[in-house]
Amino acid sequence: MSIRGILFDVDDTLIDYAATARIGLLGHLRAEDQLWLFESPDEAVALWRSLEEEHYPRFLAGELTFKGQQLVRTELFLAHIGIRVTDPSAWFADYAARRDVAWITFPDVPPTLRALAGQVALGIVSNSALAHQQDKLRSVGLLDHFGDAVLCSAEFGTAKPDPAIFLAGCTMLELPPDEVAYVGDRFDTDGLGARNAGLRAYWLDRTARGVAHRDGVTIIPSLVELSATTFASGLDTL
Repeated sequence: MSIRGILFDVDDTLIDYAATARIGLLGHLRAEDQLWLFESPDEAVALWRSLEEEHYPRFLAGELTFKGQQLVRTELFLAHIGIRVTDPSAWFADYAARRDVAWITFPDVPPTLRALAGQVALGIVSNSALAHQQDKLRSVGLLDHFGDAVLCSAEFGTAKPDPAIFLAGCTMLELPPDEVAYVGDRFDTDGLGARNAGLRAYWLDRTARGVAHRDGVTIIPSLVELSATTFASGLDTL
C-alpha cells in the first residue's frame, strides 16, 4: 500500500524546540539578573526542561490548563532559586516573548517539505494548543505547507499516544491510516502511538546512525530520509 499522506509532530521534529527554549530561558534569566543564582546555564536549562517534562503531561491529561502548567512550572523553577514574583504569569510571558522570536527549524525541514509538496498530503498532529502551534509554524515559514491540516490535542480533547488523535489526523487528510505515515521525535508517544493506530510509524532520532526498525517502528536519523525514500520508491516503502 502506497503512502499518500504524512502527519508530523512539531516540537523537536520540525522546530528545534530544545534549542529555542534554551535561548529564550537564558536570555530571560540574564535580563532578570537571575542566571547567577544557578551553578551554570546548563543547570538552569536542565531544571526548566525537567519541570516541563513533569508538568506538561498534566495539561495533556486534563489536570491543568495550557496556561496553568506554565504557571506551575514557573513557580517551581523560581522557588528552586528562592525567588517569589508577584505575577508568575508575567515572568513566563517575558520568557516566552524571548523564546518566540528565536524559533528555528532543523536544517533538513524546509528542503524535505518542499520536496514532498504536491507528492503527498501533509498535516500536523501535535500535543499542544492550536493557536500556539500555528503561530510557531507561521513564524518559521512552515504553516503554508499544512494549511488548515493542523490538529492539536487541546482542541481535540485527546492527546498522543491515544489512537483517536492519530485517526482524526488521517480523517483530516481524508486518507485511511495504512496510507498515512506519522513522524515524530518520541518513540513511545509518536512511534508506538502511530503504530498502534494503524499508521506507518516513523521515529525521528537525530542521534541514530542510519535507518533501522524496532517494534514495528522505522527509525530515521533525518527527515531527508523521507524525501530520498519517497522518490526512490514511488511512495511504496516510505
